[in-house]
Amino acid sequence: MIHRLSARLADDREIIYFDESPDETRILVDPRDLPKVESTSTVRYDQLTGEWVGIAGHRQTRIYHPPANQCPLCPSTAENQSEIPSPEYDVVVFENRFPSLSGSGSPAEVKELFTVAPGNGRCEVVCFTSDHNATFSHLTPERVGTVIEAWADRTVELSRQPGIEQVFCFENRGAEIGVTLAHPHGQIYGYPYVTPHTAAMLRQVEKHREASGRNLFGDLIDAEIADGSRIVAQNEHWVAFVPFAGRWPVEVQVFPRTRVPDIPALSTQQRLALAPIYLEVLRRMEGVFADTLPAISAWHQAPVSQGREDFWLHLQIFTIRREVGKLKYLAGSESAMGAFVNDIPPEVAAQRLRDAS
Repeated sequence: MIHRLSARLADDREIIYFDESPDETRILVDPRDLPKVESTSTVRYDQLTGEWVGIAGHRQTRIYHPPANQCPLCPSTAENQSEIPSPEYDVVVFENRFPSLSGSGSPAEVKELFTVAPGNGRCEVVCFTSDHNATFSHLTPERVGTVIEAWADRTVELSRQPGIEQVFCFENRGAEIGVTLAHPHGQIYGYPYVTPHTAAMLRQVEKHREASGRNLFGDLIDAEIADGSRIVAQNEHWVAFVPFAGRWPVEVQVFPRTRVPDIPALSTQQRLALAPIYLEVLRRMEGVFADTLPAISAWHQAPVSQGREDFWLHLQIFTIRREVGKLKYLAGSESAMGAFVNDIPPEVAAQRLRDAS
C-alpha cells in the first residue's frame, strides 16, 4: 500500500510524497526564502489550424543544466536546499516552479479572430527516485508501481480542477530531447483544452464507430496481434508493438488488452502487469543502439469530459535516435507540413527490438 503525504513548499506550491513504507519520516518544512510563483501564461488560438498555443515567457528563466551537487530534484542536504525538503524520498510530486500552465478557471473558449485566454491548468514534476544517476528503465517493478499510483492520484486530482480538459503524464529523457535537469523525473500537464493529437484520434475513433459500429483502438490491437510482425512484448494484460505507421525511428505503443479510458481506471491486476512490460520495452530500446537513448514516454489518456466511452488508454515510447551518433531531426517536412518520413521500417524496428537483450 502506498502512503501519501501532502505539504507546502516555501512559496506555497504543493508537494506530495508517495512512500512505500508507513514508517518513513519526511521533513515537511521548506526552509528556503522563495517569492511566490507568478505565472504569465496565456493560450492563443490559431484560427488556421484550430489549435491552441501556449505562451509562457517566464519559463526563459528556468534552471538549466545545474551541476549535480546543485540538483533541485535531489533530496535536500545542508549544502543543497532543493525542491524536496526531506533528506530522502521514494517518489515525490510537486508543482512546477516554472509552469507552462497555472491557475484555475473556465476552459479556454474561442471568442474572436485573435483569441487570448488565461493559461489555466497545472504543471507538476514527478521525481521517480532520489538516486540522481538512475534511469526509469533500471527502477524496480515495485518502484514503477509507486510511480503508477502517483500518476493515477494526480490524474484524478487534476481532472477535478476547474478548467482542465486533459491530463498528460510523460517523461522526457536525455539532453538531446531537451531535458534541462539530469535527475530521473517526469512531468504532468493539466491542459485547459483537448490537445491536437488527442482531438485527431477522437475524430478517427468516431468515424470508425459510425462506419463499423466497433472500437477503432480494439480493431487495431486485434489486427496487430493477428499480424504479429510488429509485436515486441506481451503478457496477460498488456501488449506492446511498433505501430504500423510509426513515425519515429524506434516507437512502441503499449496497450492494455481490456479498454480503460485512463490510468485511474486500471485494475489492480493491470497495474501489477504494467511495470514488467514497461521495463522490458525500455530495456529493449536501450539495447537497439550502443548509444544514448533520447526518448519520450507519453501516456495518452481520455479527455476529462469527452470521448471517454471509446478512448483506449495507451503508452507511447519513442526515440529520436536513428543510428549510433545520429538523430532524427524534425526538419522541413515534419516541422512545416506535419508530414513524417521514417528512415526505419516499423517491421525492421520491431525485429531489432525483439533481438535486443
